[in-house]
Amino acid sequence: MSVKVEIFVHNLELSDRLNDYVTKKVSKINRYLDVIEEAKVDLSYAKSARSANDRQVAQITVRGKGVLLRAEERTDDIFASVDAVLDKLHRQIERYKGKHWKNRGDGRKAKEVAQAIEPLPSDTAELTVGDMIVRRKQFFLTPMDEREAVEQMALLDHEDFFVFLNVDTNQVNVLYRRLDGKLGLIESEIA
Repeated sequence: MSVKVEIFVHNLELSDRLNDYVTKKVSKINRYLDVIEEAKVDLSYAKSARSANDRQVAQITVRGKGVLLRAEERTDDIFASVDAVLDKLHRQIERYKGKHWKNRGDGRKAKEVAQAIEPLPSDTAELTVGDMIVRRKQFFLTPMDEREAVEQMALLDHEDFFVFLNVDTNQVNVLYRRLDGKLGLIESEIA
């Protein structure tokens, strides 16, 4: 899948050489992240910059399925600005991939990972509960409302879930991160 590259200029002349250079460099961005569909490149000359070294500005915004990244760099040469902004964008892509694909960084597909996990045997009579539970952990439940729980989840770097005692309902709740990145709440009830 090729990246659609749009180039916009402001206070700058877009020569054929510059156009070819930017198109060639930016169209290779999907090598680093294959979901990128389009890239918008803004090139400008900032007359009002304090330093002459900050007048040539290159800004790239990439969009794709579930991703929107933007980077900007300023130098004294527009070609150097393009190279610098691409380097910055590559670092952002690596951070993005690290956050979203950290569990399968070896390149395996989800299906392969799922097949590698052995299911519990159907005859669980020979297994004791102690064999199935490999770790136990105890912690104190602090009464808090949902907003405090969201803040605590972020402060403690709990990315997947957070268990708390809801002060409003006096029930144990589980705050969890959904696949779409939003939060969900499990409210417990005694049957």
